[in-house]
Amino acid sequence: MASIRELHTQLIKKERSAVEITQEALDRIQALEPQLHSFLCITAEKALQQAQEVDAKIASGEEIGLLAGIPIGIKDNMCTKGILTTCASRILENFVPPYESTVTQKLAEAGAVMVGKTNLDEFAMGGSTETSAYQITTNPWDLSRVPGGSSGGSAAAVAAEECVVALGSDTGGSIRQPASFCGIVGLKPTYGLVSRYGLVAFASSLDQIGPFARTVEDAAILLNAIAGYDPKDSTSLKVDIPDYTASLKADLKSGRKLKIGVIKETFGEGLDPVVEQAVTKAFDQLKNLGAEIHFISCPRFRYGLPSYYVIAPSEASANLARYDGVKYGYRAPEADNLLSMYTRTRAAGFGAEVKRRIMIGTYTLSAGYYDAYYLKAQKVRTLIKQDFEKAFEEVDVLACPTAPTTAYKVGEKTTDPLSMYLVDLMTIPVNLAGLPGISVPCGFDDKGLPIGLQLIGQVLREDQLFQVAHAYEQSTTWHLRKPELLS
Repeated sequence: MASIRELHTQLIKKERSAVEITQEALDRIQALEPQLHSFLCITAEKALQQAQEVDAKIASGEEIGLLAGIPIGIKDNMCTKGILTTCASRILENFVPPYESTVTQKLAEAGAVMVGKTNLDEFAMGGSTETSAYQITTNPWDLSRVPGGSSGGSAAAVAAEECVVALGSDTGGSIRQPASFCGIVGLKPTYGLVSRYGLVAFASSLDQIGPFARTVEDAAILLNAIAGYDPKDSTSLKVDIPDYTASLKADLKSGRKLKIGVIKETFGEGLDPVVEQAVTKAFDQLKNLGAEIHFISCPRFRYGLPSYYVIAPSEASANLARYDGVKYGYRAPEADNLLSMYTRTRAAGFGAEVKRRIMIGTYTLSAGYYDAYYLKAQKVRTLIKQDFEKAFEEVDVLACPTAPTTAYKVGEKTTDPLSMYLVDLMTIPVNLAGLPGISVPCGFDDKGLPIGLQLIGQVLREDQLFQVAHAYEQSTTWHLRKPELLS
């Protein structure tokens, strides 16, 4: 499937119609879904209707935007009015939102065509898309392996060309890690840049919606559409939104020399040597493109993981308290009293990983443990943020591997949650600090599995991230490779 800009040119030249492009995506979904399980809900009727509206505008001579007629997948934790939104949980299996999330509303206004809601780890809690209550999504590069998570459905759908771009949410790496595992581009924006209104909350101080794409330019175009202030979201930032595509250049040689800092703490024990080799070659390539490479220390970087797994479950235990069988969603039958209804509803409605995190969070917030765990984790979070601020006094962008390994086998880590949590080691500190981060393909291992390079930017410097990521992407061919599934 072509890029957004290529499809836009075909549409305005009337070489293809939006309906034809949409039908192609729907046909691919129908052909690949029995193997991939990327989508929980396919919205074919709505998609074709949206495509017809775009074609009508073109026929009448009306100008259309870049996203008009472009097939897109939406992670199923973003509310879509009149369309099932389950968060891949039994507790919301019949929930149809009466309102639209801000991001999906913006995309609809831009003319984007929603082809379906993508699978995820239940309530976005997981790193492999195996905790979904409905199905396990597989990796297009190897169907025996996970696509990463929690936004694995969106990542797999883009990698398999079931849609051109997709939206995911990132709480501790849930966009960047699956982007790395699936060999595509994934951006976690600055906290507050994209509205969270209508995003079903996991950990409110960490969650952020962002784009998946096969190219950096497509990710920049999608961010252009969804970024911006929203009065419905109290954490939304009132800032001017630049055109993120304006910073895309072939190299990094124009103007002041860009300084890229390699985070020393991300190398060593636990990092797959093949990943280290690929990422090191990427640093050499960035140097050839005109950047200065420096080695930078962020001493508290590795403390991100333990502090995250106190803060995120604590916020989750508060956010998920609303699912009690009273207001909406699943209600356990034949309960004797109110307390019985609460406990039976949650016991049957929530999966094992969600229950585990609720229990951890409730414990860390309880009397006698709040200061020892939650308050201390928040102090560590501040120290991690200070480390980043100090690093950015010396360099413009930070770099490291996106994940310590390539995609692992389905079922390999399900009985060992701690080993699965370790896969987020490189991405979590970025969320704790509220910074933007992007993953771009930088190689493959000997099994043909993709490897991701993570670039981390200063607050609201997505333009700089896109500049570096695009220059690197255009100087390599990693993004041009496709899974055998598509041959």
